[in-house]
Amino acid sequence: MHPVDRRYTKEHEWVLLERNGRALVGITAYAQEQLGDVVFLDLPKKGTRLEQTQKLGEIESVKAVSDIYTPLNGVVFQVNQELVEHPELVNEDPYGKGWMVRLSSVDAAELEKLLTAEQYEQFLSQLQ
Repeated sequence: MHPVDRRYTKEHEWVLLERNGRALVGITAYAQEQLGDVVFLDLPKKGTRLEQTQKLGEIESVKAVSDIYTPLNGVVFQVNQELVEHPELVNEDPYGKGWMVRLSSVDAAELEKLLTAEQYEQFLSQLQ
């Protein structure tokens, strides 16, 4: 259900380490299902330095406003502008077009602190 090429947080964010040493960050399918229709995103500016577990931004849906946390230390290299203009992409494609930010200067060793897809599935099963 959740892509095995990523790592996950218990706060329902995902991170995908890219070949160039950068990392894509987004929220999981579970998170977007819980939120409902996403209507607004507040994401950091390019160049913002983030510490692992620090608040990255906010996501607003028809149901609630929720914080988004960064799964890794890094510097915001790119913000998904298409997502800012079309926040519904989070609901339509949370693991593809719904990515939020691309981080540079990441430490791949921090991935070991995060959940694998299998561990995330087990975590979700405990929530129900």
